[in-house]
Amino acid sequence: MANSIKRAVSAGNPIKIADSGDKVHVPLKEDAQDHLSSSGSEESGSDDGGDDSGHEADDSNKTSAQPVYDDEDEEDVEPEQLTSSVLPNRISFAPRAQLSKPLRSSRPLPPKPGNPSQPTAQATFHSLGISSSLVSALNAMSIRHPTPIQSACIPPLLAGRDCIGNAKTGSGKTIAFALPILQKLLADPFGIFALILTPTRELAFQIAEQFSVIGAPLNARTSVIVGGMDMIKQALELTNRPHVVIATPGRLVDHLNSANGEWDLRRVKFLVLDEADRILTPTFASDLGMIFAALPQERQTCLFTATLTPSIEALAAAPPRAGKQKPVLHRDTSSVETVDTLKQHYMLVPSHIREAYLYHLLCNPPESVAHLRREPPAPTPKAGKGARNAKQHDPKRSKKPSAKSKSVAASDPDSEIKQPPPTIIFVRHPRIASYLTTLLQHLGIRSTALHSHLSQPARLASLNLFRASVVPVLVCTDVGARGLDMDDVAMVINWDLPSGEGGAEEYVHRVGRTARMGRGGIAISFVTEREGDDEIVQGIEERIRIKLTEYTLPEDKVLEKLNLVSTAKRTANMELHDSDFGKRQEIHRKKRAKLAEA
Repeated sequence: MANSIKRAVSAGNPIKIADSGDKVHVPLKEDAQDHLSSSGSEESGSDDGGDDSGHEADDSNKTSAQPVYDDEDEEDVEPEQLTSSVLPNRISFAPRAQLSKPLRSSRPLPPKPGNPSQPTAQATFHSLGISSSLVSALNAMSIRHPTPIQSACIPPLLAGRDCIGNAKTGSGKTIAFALPILQKLLADPFGIFALILTPTRELAFQIAEQFSVIGAPLNARTSVIVGGMDMIKQALELTNRPHVVIATPGRLVDHLNSANGEWDLRRVKFLVLDEADRILTPTFASDLGMIFAALPQERQTCLFTATLTPSIEALAAAPPRAGKQKPVLHRDTSSVETVDTLKQHYMLVPSHIREAYLYHLLCNPPESVAHLRREPPAPTPKAGKGARNAKQHDPKRSKKPSAKSKSVAASDPDSEIKQPPPTIIFVRHPRIASYLTTLLQHLGIRSTALHSHLSQPARLASLNLFRASVVPVLVCTDVGARGLDMDDVAMVINWDLPSGEGGAEEYVHRVGRTARMGRGGIAISFVTEREGDDEIVQGIEERIRIKLTEYTLPEDKVLEKLNLVSTAKRTANMELHDSDFGKRQEIHRKKRAKLAEA
């Protein structure tokens, strides 16, 4: 059944759902049907997290023609070993000259436009029809004027229209659908009123936080249904019929299959697909087909995305069914896909000493963001499974440091380094995320990891450490690239360039973690001598229509700490080898194999 659905989807054919008059058609072809205005929108979804079994497994781990996310079937490369016998000196430091060929975009780049994420001063939330209680909740969050996407989408949603919202990252898309849902909830506060589907677990928790804060005056009840968490507890929450359910598709289908009539989705008035470009993939057509079959035909459907893909364009252009209007489409008209408050650079770095460059960059951040350094609060130890699972990434570990780490710290006369401003480092593989986190901790930089091989409580613990400024550096795979809104992220570093089909799009989402809501930020991408890196940068430049500028570091200053970094590198490699990371990796590979056979 699953294989036949995948074949049908890849061919662009409609899928007949058993015992249902509806057809679910993932719109990959020009003849896509408009389920925004009929029984359901054509979406497919992904839970980019590391679950335990079945639908709890990472949705991103399912077989897909989409770009690789996090820990798909790519080979996990062992971090390079760097010994004193191969340490370069100033005379032999030749790779930089080899790397300094210019990076050019093949198309002319337009001038920078204005920032569409800035609030529209002429509009107010009152003028859009939002109630006083919700406006007061927004004011308490220091949100006083709507952004363009909020001004464009809130009125039609309040009027009962379907909507497709396209805007840059950090432009306030969540509030654009949260306010109409909460406003309409006042008139019908019974049962599961809204269903929000997201591609990642972390995004689901973030949306739930915003609903809890804004909906506090209404006593709105939310429930997060994602993999990696207790299914029994989630089932009890669904039985209590929360007003808003935020879910990843796979885990929601698991609960639908085991509901036994204790709850249903027949009263849902709103269906929202956040990060719709990621959800609208054929990989998860089976899950979405079951969800659409459980939803009522008379509902509002909203799609929100930072990237307007052909499948979403097809939905917007398709004719509506009888009695329905076409969905309102708010398109970001800017020719540039990143905000103009973001400074974007590439840095030419020899691959075998990237760690030394990373260390110097974190210790000596660009002047434009150096003032954003923050003093950490006193950490409060937390008991529980999540804290235990996150212990390996907690810089304030209670256990005594090993002799290896003591030797690294003792070899540095300036071990009490000044911590960097809030920084996210993106890597391709969970193994590299764990390795870099351990490396930075041994070098005295407080850091934590976020990747799919961590349990869900451990992921949340890492995010909380970063958000609370306990650690200034978050090292993560692309599970952290989508939708996460973390205040005052000053710098994004691409340790690995996002590659493959869709790599440029993933770059946009990565760098979108900084320079949000009109704030400034900087993104620096490491470019090595390895074949293909310069072509990736050119593809990114063509996609975002901006030329990246080169960022340089003083080579002599970088090499001064090379012995210290190489010692920490060997220690981190040994600790990674001695840990149970390889066992967790094997578990995830077996899950992917089972999903591929399904």
